Amino acid sequence: MKTLFSPLKLRDNTLHNKIIVSPMCQYSAEEGLATDWHLVHYGQFAIGKVGAIIQEATAVSPEGRITYADLGLWSDEHITKLKQITAFIKSQGSVPGIQLAHAGRKASCDKPWISRAQIAPDTKNGWQTIAPSAIAFNEDENLPVAMDKAEINRIIDAFKSSAVRAVEAGYEIIELHGAHGYLIHQFFSPLTNQRTDEYGGSFENRIRFLVEVIEAVKSVLTTQSLWLRISATDWAEGGWSLEDSVRLAKIVHDKGVELIDVSTGGLVRHQQIKVEKNYQVPFAQAIKQQTNILVGTVGLIKTGLQAEEILKAGQADCILLGRELLRDPHFAMRAAHELGVNIDWANQYERGKETI
Repeated sequence: MKTLFSPLKLRDNTLHNKIIVSPMCQYSAEEGLATDWHLVHYGQFAIGKVGAIIQEATAVSPEGRITYADLGLWSDEHITKLKQITAFIKSQGSVPGIQLAHAGRKASCDKPWISRAQIAPDTKNGWQTIAPSAIAFNEDENLPVAMDKAEINRIIDAFKSSAVRAVEAGYEIIELHGAHGYLIHQFFSPLTNQRTDEYGGSFENRIRFLVEVIEAVKSVLTTQSLWLRISATDWAEGGWSLEDSVRLAKIVHDKGVELIDVSTGGLVRHQQIKVEKNYQVPFAQAIKQQTNILVGTVGLIKTGLQAEEILKAGQADCILLGRELLRDPHFAMRAAHELGVNIDWANQYERGKETI
């Protein structure tokens, strides 16, 4: 059995292979509610036999959405459609996961195919953003409001309440979004966190918000696996570093996080990223080698052979794919053929197996 198609054992669950759908925003919700688009979108990956599916960034509060068309889980009304989605994913043998998120200063934007610009708070579909410090992502954007202690506690409670709903909706993996310049990441980095209270300054203070979110969310989980996505570096001088990420991974592992989903960047406009094949893999490898936590890697992974080589080299424990699965939702079927592995297909699709 090839490594890519061997099971990934979690504490209370097992993925039948190590191919995982990375969270990818669809900007297709209505007041945070999932639609048939989401059912079909996630259902196609489950039919394609991925090991797990991590649902796109799902906001824990209305102002935590990147755009007005993001999924949300701040209300019980959001649960019904999500239950239908998780039930279908499970019916195909995949494990459903969800990424709980708050966009912080990068919220209140338009759909990317319309405009990537932020919408002003006094304009239709816009609202006032919040952040650790009153620093805008772009100089011409509206300044976020620096969060006070009451607001911090409110957002922590929002993560906890959303986790309760995620469990009720049937998700088996709960991932916290601490990457790509969104709220948790904004607390991490000295470039966006200039606070002088217990949530700013030292490394311990800058990760305090995340630690308190983890403790709150972990308290309402039973058999669900808790994951964390991070940007392992800001790719900017004076920002969050790989060394910080290794240190963080050890701490959150002790707090009950089972897997670190390692990405990079997204915090500041002046980041300098050298994008090339496997460019993010070394960050995952460093965390895996220096900690005891499970590690997933992402970024320009396009073939089954490439994924297999990463796993066999011990650089990660699983592979998260985004754009490649948009191009081919049945990537796992193609990768199995490429690697000479026989996997079960959905009965309805078996007739196509012999011609792949």
